[in-house]
Amino acid sequence: MHPQYKYTFKPFYKPISTLFRFFLISVPCAFISKPINYYPLKLYPNLVEVVLRAMSDVFRDNRPVDRVVSFYLKNNPKWGSRDRSFIAESTYDMVRNWYLLWALLDRKPSFAKADLYHLFAAYRIYKGKELPEWTEFEGIDADKINERASYNYERVTQYSIAPELDELGESLLGQRWEAEIKAMSEAAPVFIRVNTLKITKEQLAADLLSSNIPTEPVSNVPDALKLLTKTNIYTHPLFLKGLFEIQDAGSQLIAPFMNLQPGLRVIDACAGAGGKSLHIAALMQNKGRLIALDIEGRKLEELSRRSRRNTVSIIEVRPIDSTKVIKRLHGQADRLLLDVPCSGTGVFRRNPDTKYRITKTILDNIIATQKQILQQYAPMLKVGGELIYATCSILPIENRPQVDEFIKNNPGYTFLEDRTVYPSENDSDGFYMARLKKNA
Repeated sequence: MHPQYKYTFKPFYKPISTLFRFFLISVPCAFISKPINYYPLKLYPNLVEVVLRAMSDVFRDNRPVDRVVSFYLKNNPKWGSRDRSFIAESTYDMVRNWYLLWALLDRKPSFAKADLYHLFAAYRIYKGKELPEWTEFEGIDADKINERASYNYERVTQYSIAPELDELGESLLGQRWEAEIKAMSEAAPVFIRVNTLKITKEQLAADLLSSNIPTEPVSNVPDALKLLTKTNIYTHPLFLKGLFEIQDAGSQLIAPFMNLQPGLRVIDACAGAGGKSLHIAALMQNKGRLIALDIEGRKLEELSRRSRRNTVSIIEVRPIDSTKVIKRLHGQADRLLLDVPCSGTGVFRRNPDTKYRITKTILDNIIATQKQILQQYAPMLKVGGELIYATCSILPIENRPQVDEFIKNNPGYTFLEDRTVYPSENDSDGFYMARLKKNA
């Protein structure tokens, strides 16, 4: 991606940059040894203080929640797994329900320490837990909070979403919008993708079960398994051997959509840390050539490390440090994947802070960037090749209209097919994908 497309607000552009950040953004899903409801009622003041500071970091200082969690966990390496799990899940869950929690208190948002302690108390009560007798929780009426939890709030409060985005979503999706925003108000499940270069799905499921990690297959997602318990999957020997990757089930639908065969030359032009690149390589049976591009070299370095772990040899990483990188690849790709920057409306479960920040202005800028990428990167495709346009957005304005306008301006391309993956229907993140053919 050309540097001019780089956003200052990172969640709209591939929020996972390194393995460490990839690890931490999934902490609430994949690092927790047991669900938080399992933990004893005892709270530790130092851990609660961190959660409250995290709320201020996210909402007052406008910092992405994944970076906030990363910061505190990185700077407190002596915390045990239970403490780290408590910090991660509490932070993500409170961010996810920010407006609703203040409604349960019947107060307006505040960053005063006393108010944040009361907000945490409301959160604990909302989750069905008793509070310890701390002076910070004095004045909290659990009965009133439980009563307010039964109220039928308006959508922006019930599902904690910025009013401007709520209006945008309803105008673009109509009645579907409420079903989607409701589905994305819950914590995301953990999916893994089997590395079929090394193991079958059935064998991996059996091996995980032998270490007390039950899984289940995912309908219509051939290489996916859903974890049925939460565990520190990143330190599991099978992960370290490259037998699987953590990847959402919806994301796993994009590579099979690309009509791949062994021996092709494929370009993943916005590869990031390479989750889809690794899947593409597996579907090509590690035969052919796959060029992974990105404007951030550190992401590509992480892709190189992951490739070695996955025993993938066909991926060549190239940072986009000038427009010459794109020009040198003109007419070379049999398949070109453009997984473009987007609003991220399909991945609110994993990046809940973004639902408070998307505005019409930001969306307009993102749409303009998508148009530029399509126009400037498409020449890398050879005649007879196929372009796959993808987003992690469920807003139609970022999806099919972009494809239709591109074809209108570039009559040498024809539309083949498209698909939208909705969280309310698939228990996965939301994605859009379209496939075009270059005829001339």
